[in-house]
Amino acid sequence: MEAGAGPGRTRRARLATALLEGIGRRLWGFPPNLMRPIVDQLGPGHALSWFVSNMPRYEKTLSTYGPLRTHLLAMTVSLANGCPYCSYGHAFAFELAYFRTYDLLFPLDEDQIVALHGRDPSLIEERLRAALASTPLIDEAVWTERMVALIGGAEPAGADDARLAHLVSMFGVLNSCGIAANTPRDQAHDPLNKDTGLKARYVAVRSSGSA
Repeated sequence: MEAGAGPGRTRRARLATALLEGIGRRLWGFPPNLMRPIVDQLGPGHALSWFVSNMPRYEKTLSTYGPLRTHLLAMTVSLANGCPYCSYGHAFAFELAYFRTYDLLFPLDEDQIVALHGRDPSLIEERLRAALASTPLIDEAVWTERMVALIGGAEPAGADDARLAHLVSMFGVLNSCGIAANTPRDQAHDPLNKDTGLKARYVAVRSSGSA
């Protein structure tokens, strides 16, 4: 590896970290805590090339499926892989997208969702399906079911499966780095995070237990 943690980090590692944090700040309004661990674990060159290879495909999935489905899938695979950092970032993004779309609270809050991390994938799918069943997103349960099947080794078939398989592969790397560094949670991993009014209203309604 080209980079190490601590004060001995190379100039290349510091520059790569700053560049990736800048991308996160531009997309989501803050420098994600995971960028430094990714650079330290993959090395600066590999980390940058990995993002160049994977982020455009992820952004295409986000554009195609929208934030609700995309973050539901991202948090499903992150929960199954046992990564509380990514699980929280995408659960919070999902919560904000759901609140914005329906002006309702999702039955499970982001902390309840993260509490499922590392559990058996079938249990995770069952808990998410039960929560989705009482919402306008009831039909999205088929996507979490298929994601769990792919995590379990099912062969991808078709364009949708190819997108899901890429998420499995991509989050395998992100989750591994997050777990290894015990990365602390930060904010919602979506442009909605920059909507401070939405976030404040969501937090206020969630705290009051209404909606």
